[in-house]
Amino acid sequence: MPDPARRGAAAGAQMDKTYDPQRLEADWARRWEAAGAFAPAAEGRPWCVMLPPPNVTGSLHMGHAFQDTLMDILTRWRRMQGRAALWQPGTDHAGIATQMVVERQLERAGESRRALGREAFVARVWQWRRESGGRITRQLRRMGASVDWSRERFTMDDGLSAAVREVFVRLHDEGLVYRGKRLVNWDPALRTALSDLEVVASEERGRLWHLRYPLADGGESLVVATTRPETMLGDAAVAVHPDDERYRRLVGRAVRLPLAGRDIPVIADGYVDPEFGTGCVKITPAHDFNDYRVGLRHDLPRINIFTDTAHLNEQAPEPYRGLSREEARARVLRDLEARGLLERAEEHALTVPRGDRSGSIVEPYLTDQWYVRAAPLAAAATRAVDDGRIRFVPENWTRTYRDWMANIEDWCISRQLWWGHRIPAWYDEDGAVYVGRDEAEARARHGLGDRPLRRDEDVLDTWFSSALWPFSTLGWPERTPELARFYPTDTLVTGFDIIFFWVARMIMMGLHFAGDVPFRTVYVHGLVRDAHGQKMSKSKGNTIDPLDVIDGLGREALAAKRVGELLDPKQAAAVERATRAEFPDGFAACGADALRFCFATQATFGRDVRFELPRVLGYRNFCNKLWNAARFALRHADRLGGARPAAARSPGELWIGQRLRAAARAATEHLEGYRFDLAAQALYDFAWHDFCDWFLELAKVDLNRADGGAAAQSAAWTLFETFEQLLRLLHPFLPFLTEELHRQLPAAARGGETGEFLMLRRWPADAGADAPADALATADWMREVIAGVRRVRAELDIPPGKPVPVLLADWDEQDRERYAATEPWIAGLARPAAVRWLEPGEEAPEAATALVGSLRVLVPLAGLVDRKAELERLDRKLEKAAAAVAALERKLGNENFAARAPAAVVEKERARLAAQQAAQAQLAEQRARIARL
Repeated sequence: MPDPARRGAAAGAQMDKTYDPQRLEADWARRWEAAGAFAPAAEGRPWCVMLPPPNVTGSLHMGHAFQDTLMDILTRWRRMQGRAALWQPGTDHAGIATQMVVERQLERAGESRRALGREAFVARVWQWRRESGGRITRQLRRMGASVDWSRERFTMDDGLSAAVREVFVRLHDEGLVYRGKRLVNWDPALRTALSDLEVVASEERGRLWHLRYPLADGGESLVVATTRPETMLGDAAVAVHPDDERYRRLVGRAVRLPLAGRDIPVIADGYVDPEFGTGCVKITPAHDFNDYRVGLRHDLPRINIFTDTAHLNEQAPEPYRGLSREEARARVLRDLEARGLLERAEEHALTVPRGDRSGSIVEPYLTDQWYVRAAPLAAAATRAVDDGRIRFVPENWTRTYRDWMANIEDWCISRQLWWGHRIPAWYDEDGAVYVGRDEAEARARHGLGDRPLRRDEDVLDTWFSSALWPFSTLGWPERTPELARFYPTDTLVTGFDIIFFWVARMIMMGLHFAGDVPFRTVYVHGLVRDAHGQKMSKSKGNTIDPLDVIDGLGREALAAKRVGELLDPKQAAAVERATRAEFPDGFAACGADALRFCFATQATFGRDVRFELPRVLGYRNFCNKLWNAARFALRHADRLGGARPAAARSPGELWIGQRLRAAARAATEHLEGYRFDLAAQALYDFAWHDFCDWFLELAKVDLNRADGGAAAQSAAWTLFETFEQLLRLLHPFLPFLTEELHRQLPAAARGGETGEFLMLRRWPADAGADAPADALATADWMREVIAGVRRVRAELDIPPGKPVPVLLADWDEQDRERYAATEPWIAGLARPAAVRWLEPGEEAPEAATALVGSLRVLVPLAGLVDRKAELERLDRKLEKAAAAVAALERKLGNENFAARAPAAVVEKERARLAAQQAAQAQLAEQRARIARL
């Protein structure tokens, strides 16, 4: 890259001919951070957004990249508005994921966690974190995330750990934390409880077994249907629907539980679906969440038949003890069949819950855990949304939040791990529990003296510490200056999938402990899916690493990478074939700016975001267009000598100023409303169409004047002033490219503000200038005349450089005045060989026509085209158009397609047909004109 000291008026010759994002992006990321440019300003109204802490084990995926792009756009925009903007970064210790990573390292080295012991193992995890745990922060830097890295936090830092202990102790003192035996998601491979978010439900093929349960008093029997026959050994009842006439007479009687020899009651409960199976269901309160609730309603015993590794325990009949779930199922079915109690089995689709880390089937398991009593906290959190202190954007997520809060259940916060915040609770020899911020406090608070105590082995769920993130990162429980200045924060940017697991809990904890809401606005974005609308997952082999798009990755390397991430090697061949077919050239290096801009244009208020590589490539072309615009401008930097001339501005200059103002206002309004897509589109349209396609061409007319007078100087000033303001507007979306191009501008064109970086310049909410209405009308008239002639050229395949005769008909005096005011630019861009005004009543020759109001702009066809060759060309195009129309008509006329295809697909095909028919009619009209020559 050119030396910054040599950049300026002569930089046009120094700029590389081609846009190379990899080189300039790495350079600017380093400069910004080295200068501390991301720290909040000392002055200005505070504005704060929290980075949702990614797992320390993780790497940047498309969801992260999408979300972080939106946060960075907001942060850079607010910073440019003069706000003291803090984007608070940090990572989550990720209890299960991190422990698994280190345990696997130990296994490869022939060691084990338990052989090391707890203290040594935790020390080994800290060592891993120091050496390998910063990958995702390095990736965030590559994306251009302008977080204040000097304030980076980790959920296991001393300060944040102190906050966790403080919250736990206070909640326990208030009766809002308790220890109890309840049903949880249990991973028997990891031997720990899981949150719902750590359970992945997958559709799998299974079987539905119909089992016969004899009535205890003899005679008939009931048939129950189950997908898990092994759990029958823990059954506590058989349930039927209260209104089911088939079984009403049996309610209150008992059945003899096969293989177990116990009598269990027949109960009536509205949970039962009379249409499922036989209408009779077995109730196993200790091994099914729905059954657990039925058991509470009917005071049924909870018989846990599994160990923590999902083997049958001493509660099961003796022949089955010690068997795994799979072994027990086979043995139970064999024994039932031998007794004539296996009615039948049938194929059945079922939803299987698996641990997202281990892949093991999750077991509903009755165990002692620590819980937060959530309902009292939820009441205040609901009021904060109801009274407007917190708003959801889009607003429709408010109802989702309220519904969940109204039905909230107590929150299991303990995990059976060694890595994490160890629960600050101690037990005496009798099992009594004592809570304190440390053991000394627990002893002092409860007068325990030297009585032997053992500490709770469990750690807290990572969602517990992340619920404190908005205030713990700012120094709570200490009353720090940062906490006073930046809390409550302003905006939370998050996906809808963690509204319950994180957003709601932050609101509850923020209100309860920090005394106010944690944020004013919750912006909820969609989830990034692949080009076909499928959820991205390693098991499907459709994940995309955003850095591969940014820096490029060949097809073979991409296929190998996806195969290497698969959990099931049997899928490798299919994934490899699909990757090569979908991305035959792999990923071209697009740069972070292009990917960011693509994400911004897709940030609608919808639930899904489809990632399509061609869109990113299109925005890389946009970046390249801006690069070339800068190179053009810098070739004319010498025109800026001295002050801006007092000469009147040209119609094009007045028009571009007005368009710039409209674009700046639109971008500001849309960002205020979190419509990133509309803001990006407004700036794209202005930059590509108004500035590059129109104004640069208009400016060339003046800049290329031989006399180099005031008109050329005025055009140059307008060119640089507009481009400089455009770079400011685009900066939040394209930070690297705009910073580089701004630095290349001559000093006179940088807006007169001091400061090293564009990112610290003011956001131009009122860029540009209003112009007289008549001047703008003249400029629009000129553009329409030029566009009309260009359109005729395109339709007739006339080379752009070939002059064409132009006739003007049905004109009035205002048309003549406007032509006189704009003739140099019409001559330069439309390139007419001659312009003649037809007198009223004068017959026009056969010509292609463009309308500008009532004015007809005519291009006579005689002598311009080869009649025979043009007719042949149009005949070929008409033939193709007719074939396309016929194919679409056949498709839409097919009854199967119309009946089975989604309405949106049918409507899309109808729109395609209408467009093809319009194109066909236009070609036919064009052919008729040529034929008349």
